[in-house]
Amino acid sequence: MIDLHCHLLPGIDDGPPTTEAALALASALVANGITQVVMTPHVFPGRFENRRSSIEEKVAELLPLLQAQGLGLELMWAGEVRLTPEVLDLLAIDELPFLGKFEGYRVLLLEMPDGQVPLGALQFVRLLMRHQVRPLIAHPERNRGVMDRVERLQPLIDEGCLIQVTAGSLTGHFGQRAQAVAGDLLQRGWITAVASDAHNLEGRAPRMREAFAWLTTHHGEAVARQLTITGPASLCADNAQVNQIGAAAARHAKNGRQPTLKV
Repeated sequence: MIDLHCHLLPGIDDGPPTTEAALALASALVANGITQVVMTPHVFPGRFENRRSSIEEKVAELLPLLQAQGLGLELMWAGEVRLTPEVLDLLAIDELPFLGKFEGYRVLLLEMPDGQVPLGALQFVRLLMRHQVRPLIAHPERNRGVMDRVERLQPLIDEGCLIQVTAGSLTGHFGQRAQAVAGDLLQRGWITAVASDAHNLEGRAPRMREAFAWLTTHHGEAVARQLTITGPASLCADNAQVNQIGAAAARHAKNGRQPTLKV
């Protein structure tokens, strides 16, 4: 399976605090049936001050250690980007980390605040789309505003957003309401990918194998494979290339006037 949302990089967000913990989580991912993983630390201005270039540096530090383990785990990287106004500044200087390219758009794993769908979310999404960035909304089934009314997602989906649901939500590990909303999203055909959103080996452990079994039981193996293999693969296409392009653009920007976005 392909896990496109996982907090594996140590010491830069609320994922593993140490390299040792990160290596243990990597082993757990493999044991859980994951063959490819996208490391997606939080990009949350004011709380987790990560950006494309700083994440790239951390990946370079961890990569040889993971490779030395011989786990057979293919590694990619991006970020889980919080919906804040500062994100537009990062986009302007090519400091947003992307999952890959999908239908000509760069794919951004976008996290909304836990308690609501912000009033400006639709305008924010429209701006991203105009700049060839397609949001993949992270775990909306755990958002209290979506729990209250799933239809709040409809305008965002109509605008082009994709949906990623957490494996543990399908299996009930985030409670009955999140499980019910995840099931509703699945019935509506709104989910493109299921991911672990793993942070550690305890409460936020990877549960992809369990989610695959749940999907197979309730919706058939074809759906399970689509949401854990085929769908994620399409979103992570050109992962290395899209972030290398961002790195080159950012270096170019440092040598001249900083670009700005047109709202």
